[in-house]
Amino acid sequence: MNTTPALIEAEAITLELHGREILNAIDLRVAPGEIVTLIGPNGAGKSSLVRVALGLLPPTSGRVTRRPGLRIGYMPQRLSVPDNLPLTVRRFLLLGASRDNQRLQAVCARTHTEHLLAQPMQTLSGGEHQRVLLARALLRQPELLVLDEPVQGVDVTGQADLYALIASLRDELGCGVLMVSHDLHLVMAQTDHVLCLNTHVCCSGHPEHVSRHPAYLELFGSAINPSLAVYTHHHDHTHDGLHGDVDHHAHEHPEAGR
Repeated sequence: MNTTPALIEAEAITLELHGREILNAIDLRVAPGEIVTLIGPNGAGKSSLVRVALGLLPPTSGRVTRRPGLRIGYMPQRLSVPDNLPLTVRRFLLLGASRDNQRLQAVCARTHTEHLLAQPMQTLSGGEHQRVLLARALLRQPELLVLDEPVQGVDVTGQADLYALIASLRDELGCGVLMVSHDLHLVMAQTDHVLCLNTHVCCSGHPEHVSRHPAYLELFGSAINPSLAVYTHHHDHTHDGLHGDVDHHAHEHPEAGR
C-alpha cells in the first residue's frame, strides 16, 4: 500500500441528487507523483466525484480530506467562449492569474502554446484549445492537477501526445494528477491507478489489472478495440487496488500502431 501522505483523500463518499443515487460508498486517494484515472460509462458519476473531491459539491455522506493549503490546477472538459467576446489566449491565461510574464512564457513553451498567445480563443483547434486549458491549470503551480476529459475534441494522435505531456509534467513537477477519461486503453501507458465507476467502484488497481477485470469487461467489453489494448508501461514500484493488488517491476508491451 502507498504510505505517502495523500494530497486528497475521499472516504465512503455517497451522493444523492433529486432522489437519485449518483455515488455509492466511493473511496479515492491521490498521492504526490501519482496519476489516478477515473473511467466509466456516461452517467457513472465521474465528474460528480471530481466535484465532491474539489469541494464544489457536498457529499450526502462520507468525508473528503485535502492537504492544508493544497494548490489545485483544474482543467475542465471544454470552455465555450462566445463569438462576440474578444478574448485572446494571453488575456484568457492571465484572467485571475499572476501577471508573471516569465512564468507565462515558460508554461506556454512547455505546453507548446507560445505561438497561440495573440490568437482569439474562438479560432483554436480542438488540440490547441485543450493545451491552452492545461497551460492555465499549470499557471497555478499546482500540487494537484485535476483534468476532466483532457483530450475532449482532440484527434487520436493528439490524444496520445497530450497524455504523454501530462505524464511528463507529473514527473517534472512531482504533482499528483486526478484525471477523468472515457477510454482506459488510451490512458493505460500514463496511469498508475484506475477506478472504474458505475455509481459504485466496479474495480480498481493497475490499469492492466482493471482492463482484464470481469466488471470492466462487462461494462466495456463490446466496445473495446483490440488494436488499442497494447501499450508500453514501465514502473518499479507497487500498485495496490481495492479489488486486487498488483506487484511488479516492469511491464513491457509493444506500442499500439497509429
